[in-house]
Amino acid sequence: VQLQASGGGSVHTGGSLRLSCAASGRTISRDTVAWFRQAPGKERDFVAGIFRSYGRSYYEESVKNRFVISRDNAKNTVYLQMNSLMPEDTAVYYCATSATIIFSEQKNDRAYEYWGQGTLVTVSS
Repeated sequence: VQLQASGGGSVHTGGSLRLSCAASGRTISRDTVAWFRQAPGKERDFVAGIFRSYGRSYYEESVKNRFVISRDNAKNTVYLQMNSLMPEDTAVYYCATSATIIFSEQKNDRAYEYWGQGTLVTVSS
């Protein structure tokens, strides 16, 4: 599976961006998919995910009610709609997917087999 992330950019506080993660090689419609982010000098952290094909989404506490993860199976693509962006959201955002991950591991970046290349989001005040 190859993942191509896009959609990053520079916005001011309160702005919005939509990240896309297009998969190729096979369908990821039944995979667990997730977005992680890594700020300068920090570890890569879970942001949002959808566990397998069940449809339920999960979010890191600080992005709840601001970010929405979704998937379009027809396009084999995962999205992250980010609203009300804040400077602390500045990071490189990565998409990831796994067909084998178990529920308790979905926030663990080491459990994902496939990763996109990352897209930079910069939020200025």
